[in-house]
Amino acid sequence: MRPPLFLADLGARAMRMLDPEDAHRLTVKAMARGFGPKPRIPVDPRLAVSVAGVDFPNPLGLAAGFDKNAEAVDAALDLGFGFAEIGAVTPRPQPGNPRPRVFRLVEDLAVINRYGFNNDGLEAVSARLEARRARGIVGANLGVNKDSKDPIADYVSGVRRLAGLVQFYTVNVSSPNTPGLRALQSRQALEQILRAVIAARDALSQRTAVFLKIAPDLADADKTDIADAARACGVDGLIISNTTIARPADLRSAYAGEKGGLSGAPLFAPSTALLGEFHKALGGSVPLIGVGGVSSARDAYKKILAGASLVQLYTALIYQGPSLVARILTELPDFLDADGFAHLREAVGSGAR
Repeated sequence: MRPPLFLADLGARAMRMLDPEDAHRLTVKAMARGFGPKPRIPVDPRLAVSVAGVDFPNPLGLAAGFDKNAEAVDAALDLGFGFAEIGAVTPRPQPGNPRPRVFRLVEDLAVINRYGFNNDGLEAVSARLEARRARGIVGANLGVNKDSKDPIADYVSGVRRLAGLVQFYTVNVSSPNTPGLRALQSRQALEQILRAVIAARDALSQRTAVFLKIAPDLADADKTDIADAARACGVDGLIISNTTIARPADLRSAYAGEKGGLSGAPLFAPSTALLGEFHKALGGSVPLIGVGGVSSARDAYKKILAGASLVQLYTALIYQGPSLVARILTELPDFLDADGFAHLREAVGSGAR
């Protein structure tokens, strides 16, 4: 029997007493075995949105990093998410970096992780996706193996193996925990990867959207290169942004100096500012997905005003529990009403006009 949301929130609070990685694994395993809540959330039809030919029932998605191995996809969708992104998945299984590699910055409502693309590999992940009853919108975050000699081939293999199993691919060139990965955001490297991935996608019978996930730590020249490459290659969307290697001076946690990618509340402002920059640079020609520090309906709405058609979250669930999904979906229409928008699509980017 699935627990009601308030009990699930208490469970999430109890999990914070455990080691962060152990809590993560236990949560995924519990959800995979049917112990996640399944709330009845009446979602306002004004929140439905179409992006890159995919019809999303609502704009709120579970970000990559939680369900790395596609073990709890349906349980995540049952929470009310409009879509869920699994991975990052690499062609071959890999253990990732040594433990400890996840740290809760409780005082900052943040997390630092240096997992390093630990996952079961394409074959195991694709087998799990094949075994589920196809429903809901699912995407796959594609990574490269740490010892890969051919990153392009790694991305292409993900496209081919997961064909027909997901509604979008995310090309991840922005994790800070795989050496050399962020160097692939240069214009030349990025265009080579995107052209190869899109060519592999186009060779398949079923068209699947291709998104690109970028880092928040970009120089102005990098931003120009990425925007130009996205336009030139015909990418279907940009996910802005991954975790940050920056460490704001006002972090209070004793773990603030740990290496890895910082997510959660401190990432909200810089990632939202970057979102607005890309909305302006691209003029709405490429759909944007906003992620980073979302912990309320107001945060999600600010991402939408900055240019996001879709919004993702993950870290805030650790601190607020699964009822956060229902709260955001219930409260978002109030923000549309307050600003006089008849539909969410009218609000996208309106804050930058």
